[in-house]
Amino acid sequence: MRALAWLLALTAALAARLRGGGDPERGDVPGWVMITVMTAALVLAILVPFREAIVAVVQNALASVTAGG
Repeated sequence: MRALAWLLALTAALAARLRGGGDPERGDVPGWVMITVMTAALVLAILVPFREAIVAVVQNALASVTAGG
């Protein structure tokens, strides 16, 4: 009787796994899309007003590295 209960539980777990339902490790696709879009928006919000300053800093850093070598 115990083996039958174990076999039924194993069969049910295998069927649920094959259906792909209820797996807590799958993640939340709409959540990841929202995080990606918000990250891109933050990058643009920082880049647009400070573009000239960022370009100047990067050019100075590159110039100091290439001049030293």
